[in-house]
Amino acid sequence: MPLWKIHGNGRTVAPGAVVRPDERLNWPATIAIGVQHVVAMFGATFLVPIITGFPVPTTLLFSGIGTILFLLVTRNKLPSYLGSSFAFIAPVTAATASAGMGSALAGIVAVGVLLAIIGAVVHTVGVHWVDRFLPPVLAGTIVALIGFNLAGAARGNYELAPITATFTLAVTILFAVVFRGFLGRISIFLGVIAGYIFAGIRGELDFSKVEAADWIGFPTFHLPDFATPGTWSAMAMFLPVVLVLIAENVGHVRGVATMVEDPAVNKQTGKALIADGISTSLAGFFGGSGTTTYGENIGVMASTRVYSTAAYWVAGITAILLSMSPKFGAVINSVPAGVLGGITTALYGLIGVIGIKIWVDNRVDFSRPVNQYTAAVGLIVAVGGFMIKDPESGFELGGIVLATVGAILIYHLGNLIARLRGSGADDPKPLAGVGAPGGDPA
Repeated sequence: MPLWKIHGNGRTVAPGAVVRPDERLNWPATIAIGVQHVVAMFGATFLVPIITGFPVPTTLLFSGIGTILFLLVTRNKLPSYLGSSFAFIAPVTAATASAGMGSALAGIVAVGVLLAIIGAVVHTVGVHWVDRFLPPVLAGTIVALIGFNLAGAARGNYELAPITATFTLAVTILFAVVFRGFLGRISIFLGVIAGYIFAGIRGELDFSKVEAADWIGFPTFHLPDFATPGTWSAMAMFLPVVLVLIAENVGHVRGVATMVEDPAVNKQTGKALIADGISTSLAGFFGGSGTTTYGENIGVMASTRVYSTAAYWVAGITAILLSMSPKFGAVINSVPAGVLGGITTALYGLIGVIGIKIWVDNRVDFSRPVNQYTAAVGLIVAVGGFMIKDPESGFELGGIVLATVGAILIYHLGNLIARLRGSGADDPKPLAGVGAPGGDPA
């Protein structure tokens, strides 16, 4: 029995119809759509290793492998691309600076293991407990505070080459405003290309490593370090990322279920979390960035109306092939600081805006004091960079950890008190699909 049925005539999609996950168009069309998925994910996926100092080819390799693992675990029933998660940028940067790359990789592995365990629980008992523990006001706050916490990092890169950074930022915004459909969804990628060309004109590019790199070769692998004492204190910074990945995966599954008009897709939520957890742990074990389902690729599905998992097999294999070129990775790593400064100014802000969008899409009621203080305290602690540090042991808790823990405690304890007193408790509800930067206005 074939894995996919041919949809219609195999060449076109009739008005109002969709190509379901168990269907496909003919192989030339499927390959073309699969490559388009690679372009859609690429602008975001390669930025994470560049910003965090991880090897780009290794990240691409495990992005492709992770996508294929996801399709295998979900038994080809849920289309998704697993790209680099922006939620890892802040803890990876902090852990690398304080304890080294090996400690950061250990944190990524820990996130993946915990996410897979949560996925197993969801698959066994259902997703309803996630709705109660991670309601929209909390999910939005945690996503927003991770983005806004990175404002200082964006400013640091921006100040290194302000002219190039300003040009890159302006062009990225222009692309997002002018373009619609697919081009609108890859405005960040287009902004990087334009900024790169501008930096070349200004003489800010260094191609020495590109010239020295081989055309074909295996990616560089790095192993996690669980032995360094600083690793275990650094791991605390990674725990909020688990909540973000849960929100992204749950939102992704519900979004696909809505678009293909098949509520049965929601039954794949637990498997999606397990698959993303396995992919993240595998990437962290060999030097890649943590992964997540990609909203950019949901946009491609929405615009093409092709939800075939066959296209994602093509995308995963293409990413693996691209990872086998060290020269390609060297070109990506040659992106100068000015371009990164401009693009991260927009990108980190967009991560924060996605959190706010979760509030808007789910109609969070901010007339309730519990919701007000959950968001207010969480954001201020993160943006302000609050920190608890023990100079003697070196143990520290950064802004993201404190803000996340604070938001969770304020929401659940405050909600409990408000419910007992009958004075403005919030009623948790299922999290709507999590959006992504770029694309057409709804």
